[in-house]
Amino acid sequence: MKFRMVHNNLNVFDLEKSLKFYADALDLHEARRINADDGSFIIVYLEDGSSSYQLELTWMREMTRPYDLGDNEFHLAFKVDDYEGAHKRHAEMGCICYENPAMGIYFIADPDGYWLEVLPEKR
Repeated sequence: MKFRMVHNNLNVFDLEKSLKFYADALDLHEARRINADDGSFIIVYLEDGSSSYQLELTWMREMTRPYDLGDNEFHLAFKVDDYEGAHKRHAEMGCICYENPAMGIYFIADPDGYWLEVLPEKR
């Protein structure tokens, strides 16, 4: 028996804003989309083009306010081959929410407040 990780889901309040963020910040692009027949939800799967792993963004029509993430310490991590270039891009976007120079990592926050760790390919 062999298990393989396939995707993570994040519920998002403003789908278009989130799609733009993930494209601009992390070069993720839409791989496929599911639209509920009744319009109650939209699911968009994003890919990085180099792995089979996907990020699933789910928009729910009945959600009328941003999600409350509470004390959730959940985050996704992304390795990047140009750490300095990525840091410059994210600083210009104003989305860096925490830096740990001693560990050589930093975090960015998406429009819903989810944290995304950025670390260099080689540490």
